Amino acid sequence: MTVLGLMSGTSLDGLDLALCSFEPSGSGYSYQILASKTVSYTSDWKERLNKVKNASAAGYFELHSLFGKYIAGEVNAFVKENNTKPHAIASHGHTVFHQPALGFSTQLGCGATIAAHTGVTTVCDFRSLDVANGGQGAPLVPIGDKLLFGAYAACLNIGGIANLSFDDKNGNRLAYDICEANMLLNFLAEKTGRAYDKNGELARNGKINAELLGLLNQQDYYTQSGAKSIGREWFEKNLLPHLSLSPLAVKDLLATATEHVAQIIAGELTTKNINNVLVTGGGTFNSFLIEKIKNKTNCDLVIPENRIIEFKEALIFAFLGYLRLRQQTNALKSVTGAAH
Repeated sequence: MTVLGLMSGTSLDGLDLALCSFEPSGSGYSYQILASKTVSYTSDWKERLNKVKNASAAGYFELHSLFGKYIAGEVNAFVKENNTKPHAIASHGHTVFHQPALGFSTQLGCGATIAAHTGVTTVCDFRSLDVANGGQGAPLVPIGDKLLFGAYAACLNIGGIANLSFDDKNGNRLAYDICEANMLLNFLAEKTGRAYDKNGELARNGKINAELLGLLNQQDYYTQSGAKSIGREWFEKNLLPHLSLSPLAVKDLLATATEHVAQIIAGELTTKNINNVLVTGGGTFNSFLIEKIKNKTNCDLVIPENRIIEFKEALIFAFLGYLRLRQQTNALKSVTGAAH
């Protein structure tokens, strides 16, 4: 089966499209990424996606439909460009609200609209049922980590938020969000007019501020155990006030924030005794951040080919859509804390 996976990350860098094929293979599955593309958001779409959290209910659902039409247009262009039509689309959408404790997690980009405008069966709204069953609704990627990338002791994704997945001693997959990553670093880089801090160059030229680092590191979330996840709301409530009040230059804020992210990630790898980890997500291209993580842990960081780095999440959401259409489990209660 060929499935087109669609992913819009919290760092607002664009829409990832990955056309993938899957088939059962032994006790697992084999896959191929047949074609892939990232469509960068225009400044208009970035602004819309960033501001929708403050919209009225009617305004939210209007954009939900409009973003669905936008996605469908990009899918149709991608399908034409590659002269192939997938059996299905698996669309994650763009997370706006993630508050599982209150019983909801919402992703913008109406799946019905995508199906209507592409004529292709669309799997969507991946998180709501898990949340309804008492789970975090996140992370969902770990079942793909286990079934497609099981050769590695763990998988680390450094996107807007960094998350980790690995098997415990009983073979149960565990995973959780570690800390904010590109969401924090990009927020600071944008103050200089850049979309992101390329290779961590600004951070490399800044100075770490010990006081700010301490404030960033002392979040209660980092010491919580069990299923847990964070979203933009957590970042805005817990970290943004410290950054907004700081008189430091942006390069010093970035140096401190990069050190913070590296310390939290390296600490998790060390605490969990992970000896090798597959690293993906946009943060993998931040060479300064990767250097820092390597220097703080004995864990072997495995950097795969660029296509896997950039499109692993879109690949795995395509896989989750594939599993759903085959009536197979596509979320793990051992990861999310759901009842079943």
